[in-house]
Amino acid sequence: MSVSSDPSQYHVKSVSPFTAELEVPGDKSISHRAVMFAGLSNGVCEIDGFLPSADCWCTVQAMRALGVEVDVLEENEFGPSKLRVRGNSGRFEAPSAPVDCGNSGTTMRLLSGILAAQPFETELFGDESLSRRPMDRIAKPLRLMGAEIEGRGDRCTAPIHITGTRDIQPISYESPVASAQVKSAVLLAGMFANGKTSVTEPYLSRDHTERMLKYLLVKTVRQGNTVSIWGGQTPESRDLRVPGDISSAAFWIVAAAARPKSQLRVRNVGLNPTRSGILQALIRMGARLNECIDEENGEPVGSVEVNGGTLRGIEIGGDEIPKLIDEIPIIAVAGALAEGKTIIRDAHELRVKESDRISAVAENLRRMGAEVQEFADGMEITGGAKLHGATVESLGDHRIAMAFAIAGLYAEGETIVKGTECVSTSYPGFEQELKQLIG
Repeated sequence: MSVSSDPSQYHVKSVSPFTAELEVPGDKSISHRAVMFAGLSNGVCEIDGFLPSADCWCTVQAMRALGVEVDVLEENEFGPSKLRVRGNSGRFEAPSAPVDCGNSGTTMRLLSGILAAQPFETELFGDESLSRRPMDRIAKPLRLMGAEIEGRGDRCTAPIHITGTRDIQPISYESPVASAQVKSAVLLAGMFANGKTSVTEPYLSRDHTERMLKYLLVKTVRQGNTVSIWGGQTPESRDLRVPGDISSAAFWIVAAAARPKSQLRVRNVGLNPTRSGILQALIRMGARLNECIDEENGEPVGSVEVNGGTLRGIEIGGDEIPKLIDEIPIIAVAGALAEGKTIIRDAHELRVKESDRISAVAENLRRMGAEVQEFADGMEITGGAKLHGATVESLGDHRIAMAFAIAGLYAEGETIVKGTECVSTSYPGFEQELKQLIG
C-alpha cells in the first residue's frame, strides 16, 4: 500500500489482514455545537477534544465574528484541540462583514437559527459546494418565526441574508425531512421565543442538540418524534468533552470487518444510538463487532472491537437512514465487498450533500468493477465481484474520498482517489492513519 505525497490524491493498493488499535478525531457534529452552545452560555466553557478541521474552524471564526471570545488552549499536529469560550448569554454583536461558512452546512444552518433571533442583519456565504446546498429547509420555519431570510432561487441557496428580530415567535413545525440541522436551527431560535417551540420529524434524527442542551441545563421535552423547547432559557456554562467521531471510525471499522483475520479496536468513540446505525447495519451484514460504553457525560462514549470475516448483503431504509446517513458511502463499499445484494432506499438526502453522493458512489463503484443500479433515493449493489483498481473522483466530498480509499484496499492493482484535499474538512490525519494502519 502506498499513499502519494501529493495532497490532492491517494494512491492505494490491496492489503493483507491487519491488527490495529486507534482513536479517531473529535466528533464533527458535537464540535460545532459545543462552540455555538458555549457562546450562548452565561460564562466560561472549556471544550476538550475539539475537532481541528476546516469545517469546525469555520464555526469558531463565525462565533468570533459575532463577538464571542474563543481562545486556543491546546493544539495537536493538526490544529486547535482544546478551546476556551466566553459565553455572552445569547446577545451577539453584528458582524462587520459577511460570515464565511466554508464547506460547512452545519455552521450555516445552525447559525441561522441563532441569527434569526438577533436584532441585526447578517450575510452568510460558503464555498462552491455549500452554495449549491438547499437552505430553504431552514429558511421556511425561521420565516414563520418572524425572521427575514433571503437566498438565491427557490432553494434559497447561499449566500443568504438574515434580518433577525428580538420578537421571534414560537411555532410548532412539521419538518418534511428528518434533519438534525433543521431541527437544531428551529430549537436554537426557539430559545429566544416567548413560549414553546416544537419540531416534529418523520423519523428521529441525531439528538446531539437535545443532549447538549440538557447537559447545559436547558430543558427540552421529547414525545415520539416531536421535541419541544421553552424560550427564555440560557445555557449554563460547563466544560465539554468531545468524543471521537463514529463517522470517522466507520471507515476503519468497515476495513477490518470485511477482511477475514483482521482485528481492530477503536477507543474513546461516541456511541450515541442516533448516530451508531452503522454498527447495527454491519452486525446485520454479519460483521463480528462489539461495542462497550465506558462513560456517559451527555454523550455515551466507549470502544468498538472488530474481528474480520465475511459480510452479506442487506436492505437499509426507513427510520434507519437518519442514524447512518453520513456513513452510506462506506456502507455501499461494504455492500460491494459482501455476498449478495445490498439495497439502500429512502436516502434522498444524499442527493444534496457535499456532492450527489448516490451518483458519486454508484459511478465510482462501477469504475472499480461493481454492479450498481441507481435509484432516485438510493441504490442496489451486487456484491461478490472482484474489485479492480481505478481512478475515481471525490467530487470535493470528504466522505467519498475516504470511502474509496478503503475500497482501494480491497482492489487488485492501484486505486487513485483524486481531489483528496477535502478530507481535511472532517478528518485531519486520515492519510497518516492510512499509512500507519496498513504500513
